[in-house]
Amino acid sequence: MKHFSFCLTLIILFFVSTTVHAQTNNYDSVLAKKLNADDYGMKSYVLVLLKKGSATITDKKMLDSIFHGHMANIQRLASENKLVLAGPMGDNDKNYEGVFVFNTASIDEAKQWLSTDPAIQSKDLDAELYSWYCTAALQEIPALHQQVQRKSY
Repeated sequence: MKHFSFCLTLIILFFVSTTVHAQTNNYDSVLAKKLNADDYGMKSYVLVLLKKGSATITDKKMLDSIFHGHMANIQRLASENKLVLAGPMGDNDKNYEGVFVFNTASIDEAKQWLSTDPAIQSKDLDAELYSWYCTAALQEIPALHQQVQRKSY
């Protein structure tokens, strides 16, 4: 009898937990469609690892100009919903400088967008591009960033 009660308790807990899970799922079909999410809430992007480039630029004015152009390009691509994530990396032994995530599944399209960056054009930065599968909600990051950013570059 104890075994039966234990099994019955487990079955009840299973049904309660699945019912609670079903009730707490906040699926938004309109948002999922807007973000081109698949049934798992995911989509494909292009992940870019930016690394120290092959150029050796020592002129400070030129480096400052490249950096300001790089930042302006990041802001432009983000405002066009092409770039959903960007940021620098800390010191590392791989010479990685930063990360981009482009809102496309096409490596070729990401290469075109990347070619507009002054740091890439000048060879101050080089790039490795990879297909990447992640939450479709990642596209909401730029809008959220605007809500927490006090200063811009």
